Amino acid sequence: MVKVKRLQEFFPEYRQGYSLVYLLSNAPYLPPFALSVLKHRGIPMVHNQNGVFYPGWFEGDWARENRKMADSYHAADYIFWQSEFCRRCADRFLGDRDGEGEILFNAIDTGRFTPRSRGDEHEGPFVFLLTGKIGRHLAYRIDGCVDALAEVTRAGLEAKLVVAGWVDPEVVSHACRRAEKAGIGENLSFTGAYTQEQAPGIYQSADAYLMTKHNDPCPNTVLEAMSSGLPIVYSHSGGVPELVGPDAGVGVWVEEDFERHHEPESSALADAMLQVAERQPVMSDHARKRAVARFDIEHWIERHSVVFNRLVKERS
Repeated sequence: MVKVKRLQEFFPEYRQGYSLVYLLSNAPYLPPFALSVLKHRGIPMVHNQNGVFYPGWFEGDWARENRKMADSYHAADYIFWQSEFCRRCADRFLGDRDGEGEILFNAIDTGRFTPRSRGDEHEGPFVFLLTGKIGRHLAYRIDGCVDALAEVTRAGLEAKLVVAGWVDPEVVSHACRRAEKAGIGENLSFTGAYTQEQAPGIYQSADAYLMTKHNDPCPNTVLEAMSSGLPIVYSHSGGVPELVGPDAGVGVWVEEDFERHHEPESSALADAMLQVAERQPVMSDHARKRAVARFDIEHWIERHSVVFNRLVKERS
């Protein structure tokens, strides 16, 4: 995780002689015995809470995985929830918690992820970008966008969809056949996996970003897109509406459900894409300003510093 590496620049990791333990909900967990030892020694624990396990996305024993997560969640002295959605899910699946905490959204280096320079606008079709690691269980993200892109082009917008990141080869083949059948085969392209060094350039090459994953707690890709000045077309679920706000994109309603995933209807998604294309300059400006004001990594570091220092001081 990029932000954790950045955190380590300010708070170096020590395997011995440490004064505080930082726990990640989506990383391997300390067993209850280790948590008890830390409690007994008076070592403060801070837990960063992302999403939880539930039947709609996890095919294994989701209840068992949540019980493991709950051990550190309830043992921690302080919680950073990555969104209000994360807090609601924790209340529901990990149980009510006594103790301090706050909502602290994920963060982005707004000095690295910047809008393309004035005058560097590309010619040709309006580019919708979709990024991420997409396995077969997330194929619906691409399929739905292909269907919506077909409707957008029939409505008269010259547009294309670029998918960047690792995508399961079967998902790629299926999406290409789907696009060919809809008559937009040349409007879909896959650029493959990319490095963090390449990421800013990828976002700068697009005009808008598509995020249709259901119940995503706090996706960094949305923050990278907003910091790069891309308006967001998104599934109105999970923590994404909290990130985008009212002016930096258009959300498409889907049901909040933990038993199965839901995807936006293609016609509604297409309508949102057309709205964003029409208002791109204004929404781009809102996206960049919101990213700088609310999600810059310096604020994220500062909040960690304040909480860390207070907890350590109280135990010393």
